[in-house]
Amino acid sequence: VLFYYTPALADRTPAPKNASVYIIWPRDGSVIKKGKFWVRMGLENAGIAPKGVRLPNVGHHHIIIDSDLPPFDLQIPSDQKHLHFGGGQTEARLENIDPGKHTLQLLLGDHDHYPHDPPIYSERITITVLP
Repeated sequence: VLFYYTPALADRTPAPKNASVYIIWPRDGSVIKKGKFWVRMGLENAGIAPKGVRLPNVGHHHIIIDSDLPPFDLQIPSDQKHLHFGGGQTEARLENIDPGKHTLQLLLGDHDHYPHDPPIYSERITITVLP
């Protein structure tokens, strides 16, 4: 009989009590010109720490663009739809966003880019980018 150790399930970081993340800017329904804008990220009842820093009640932001939230038992992907801010950033300039309607959502990740248990994520907002 083989037994496999699954770190994603066994070692998920507990979520800080009553923690929440939210997008400060842009607001839901915002219209943005030329696909360049700042995203300002908010967090309540938790702290921000860079990736690799393993402390209780902290994490770092990830912006999910035009995608559903990833599986909560796996590391958050790192690609054009899942932006990592492992330096502890609370704002980021997004550029080269194509014209059209887009969705943005925040997901807090732990020291190793896993969602907390339970996961801490914002409401999904919709923005429109003009050419």
